[in-house]
Amino acid sequence: MTLNMAEEEDYMSDSFINVQQDIRPGLPMLRQIREARRKEEKQQEANLKNRQKSLKEEEQERRDIGLKNALGHENKGFALLQKMGYKSGQALGKSGDGIVEPIPLNVKTGKSGLGHEALLKRKAEEKLESYRRKIHMKNQAEETAAEQFRLRFKHKQDEVKLEGDLRRSQRACRQLDTQKNIQVPREAWYWLGLEEETEEEKEEEKEPDEDEYKSEDLSVLEKLQILTGYLREEHLYCIWCGTAYEDKDDLSSNCPGPTSADHD
Repeated sequence: MTLNMAEEEDYMSDSFINVQQDIRPGLPMLRQIREARRKEEKQQEANLKNRQKSLKEEEQERRDIGLKNALGHENKGFALLQKMGYKSGQALGKSGDGIVEPIPLNVKTGKSGLGHEALLKRKAEEKLESYRRKIHMKNQAEETAAEQFRLRFKHKQDEVKLEGDLRRSQRACRQLDTQKNIQVPREAWYWLGLEEETEEEKEEEKEPDEDEYKSEDLSVLEKLQILTGYLREEHLYCIWCGTAYEDKDDLSSNCPGPTSADHD
């Protein structure tokens, strides 16, 4: 009795009091989460084992098992084939060039009528084709918008270039006319900045003739063509060459042409 008591440990001894417990933060919560997960997994496994299969599932399983198993001697059709000389795995036909495997069985399990699947397939194809047409039209619209933007941008660049050529021509015209002691330009807009200064004076001095065109009626391109023609005829000068030629023969033989495109 005394020996047994000595072998037993005292619950008030240091071996029980000085036991260091694991008190890391969050550890009890992790244990609870793991335990809950294990219980949930066990419950799911039990539910799968105890779940009663539906009639459709049972029919599908029996059908799959029946299709996987080869026909035995108890099948009357197979027995008749054997009496006629057929052997398992042999091709059908007198010459043995027929099928070896039986025609696959396609069981219709749904409640829809015949042709319903083909109808659904056709509707899906029509929907896909409609989507493709919309995407194609959208891409075409984006390409058209991009092309229109490029054309507008190019047109704007051309206008800026034409305005720059016109200003160069007006400055050159004023300088060349001044060198020839021409105090008044043929038209006010021939000289840069002079048209605005003399516009009010012209209105006060005389009324314009009906046959006389106004500078506002001319486009930038028309003004440039008129002014560059005047510079070539009067001063033998080409703004794109930047050269005043000696005579008309020198101008015609050395200058590429009267337009900017001729100098590209």
